[in-house]
Amino acid sequence: MKNISILGCGWLGLPLAKSLIAKRFSVKGSTTSLEKVSVLQNAGIDAFQIALSEKEISGEMDSFLSNSEILIIDIPPKLRGNASENFVAKIKTLLPFIEKSGIQRIIFVSSTSVYTDENSIVTEESIPQPDTESGKQLLEAEQILQSNSNFKTTIVRFGGLIGEDRHPIRFLAGRQDIENPEAPINLIHQIDCIGIIESIIEQDFFGETFNAVTPFHPTRKDYYTQKAAALGLSLPEFNESKRSVGKTILSDKIATVLGYTFQNKTL
Repeated sequence: MKNISILGCGWLGLPLAKSLIAKRFSVKGSTTSLEKVSVLQNAGIDAFQIALSEKEISGEMDSFLSNSEILIIDIPPKLRGNASENFVAKIKTLLPFIEKSGIQRIIFVSSTSVYTDENSIVTEESIPQPDTESGKQLLEAEQILQSNSNFKTTIVRFGGLIGEDRHPIRFLAGRQDIENPEAPINLIHQIDCIGIIESIIEQDFFGETFNAVTPFHPTRKDYYTQKAAALGLSLPEFNESKRSVGKTILSDKIATVLGYTFQNKTL
């Protein structure tokens, strides 16, 4: 039985932990919220209240990491509004604890925002050139982790995350003047996020980088219009006066290297 620590049991981390436990893995999970500790415990997770800052870590990080063979880092940068942070500094603060723990394998949950948003086909061989501050910090965090010789890190760059309780059409429905109508979508369902991470663990594929996006790329206009109609929501209206810009993320490596078959193919 593998022992796994999941740093960040949020929208993805919590259901991932539940799925791993169902497969007879032993899972430690962290949350920044005291109220959520009991939620994790009730799910069979060995729960820890841990908070990372740019200079220190509060909580029992040593105990959280001890005896684990794999660490999954799922703490996205908080770079919107007034809550901006130095995400790279947080990862650097975490490093000594990982090195001391003796953990040999890491999965780092990243994003396709590390690639520039232009009309291009993107694979893992494409050179990342992030446009956003979030993408820039994620890319630097990736490099810090993968260059550390004390452990092997696999990077998973997810596209836009959707699930039963999370879909961008809820935000776009009824809106007007939406840009990039002809740009392709690059989304992935929560169930496939979990499936891909579990496949990496089960096949011991570490030291790799994977783009994780469902191989389904209709235009934004076609997809969101149809999705709004299917859900009985107000249709979004797109601005077609400007040139559409948007990359197409290919995740062929998921199929060829991991042998993974996407479970939710039409989103």
